[in-house]
Amino acid sequence: MSTRPTRFGRIYPPDEHWLARQEPEEILLPELPIVDPHHHLGDSLGFRYTTSDLATDIGSGHRVTATVHAECHCAYRTDGPPELRPVGETEHIAAWTAETHGPTRVAAGIIGAADLGLGAAVGRVLEAHISAGQGRFRGVRYNASWDPSPAIRLGPPTARPHLLAEPDVRAGARTVAEFDLALDLWLLFPQLDDAAELADALPQVRLVLDHCGGPLGFGPYADRRAEHFAKWERGIRALARRPNVVCKLGGILGCAAAYDYLGAAVPPTSKELAALWHPWFDVCIDAFGPRRCMFESNFPVEKMGTGYATLWNAFKRLAAGASDAELADLFSGTASRTYQLTL
Repeated sequence: MSTRPTRFGRIYPPDEHWLARQEPEEILLPELPIVDPHHHLGDSLGFRYTTSDLATDIGSGHRVTATVHAECHCAYRTDGPPELRPVGETEHIAAWTAETHGPTRVAAGIIGAADLGLGAAVGRVLEAHISAGQGRFRGVRYNASWDPSPAIRLGPPTARPHLLAEPDVRAGARTVAEFDLALDLWLLFPQLDDAAELADALPQVRLVLDHCGGPLGFGPYADRRAEHFAKWERGIRALARRPNVVCKLGGILGCAAAYDYLGAAVPPTSKELAALWHPWFDVCIDAFGPRRCMFESNFPVEKMGTGYATLWNAFKRLAAGASDAELADLFSGTASRTYQLTL
């Protein structure tokens, strides 16, 4: 009997012994350039994931040319003004990755945290991030995830309903746009209407929808899954009509609960992952189009359920039938444009 945890919606340290049972796979499209636009470094997830760990995962076979670090509450300053404490993460990541070598530019872009509730005053925080980022600070990630169920606790303690409609938060988002930075949104699928209203109110903001718009398959969403999927799809297609929004394809392993990665005897193959995930990915790609979609690893979070090589093979299977130009967008072009990476 498995002794692995059985609860979804939480982050667990990767089980390296379990992952070692994953059958090695031939790398699909090995020469296709990849920009991984969403991973985390540091020790804030309950375990440590270093640049060496990332290099080992990247070295598993795919041609990853650059990556983007997404904030994860790592290495915050412990003193000084509270609103500036998240700048410590940008300082840390910029210093930690400054001398990485090899064919991959690790953290070619850095996405930090900032309290948009500061309104226009968040500009001071953005200036500090830009200074700390050594030319690599590219955006802010804002966690607005909220759900009335006590089983869904994915946002910060300050999360509340319709946060994105609050005047101060919108003023903060407007300021992000004035600094020509991207604004990543981490929210849950019942909140997709809030994202659409923000996109309408601030068409100048370059919005990035994280993790396929936060589909849920655990807690109160474990039942009536077809009904919840239909509501998620309506929200995705409506949001995709806003041209200032792009979508990150990934990050659904721990929330959509499409397979029991916490109890499975062996990790899934890329064929199995692609078969399980295609309903969500197909909708996103069809709605947004390849020029506004980008595959993301969300490592090391997704490492709870799969290895890096298998994950990107699954993504390549999910993109089967795409033209060369569409593959270029899905795997590197959209990420490079969105985060203004110079590679």
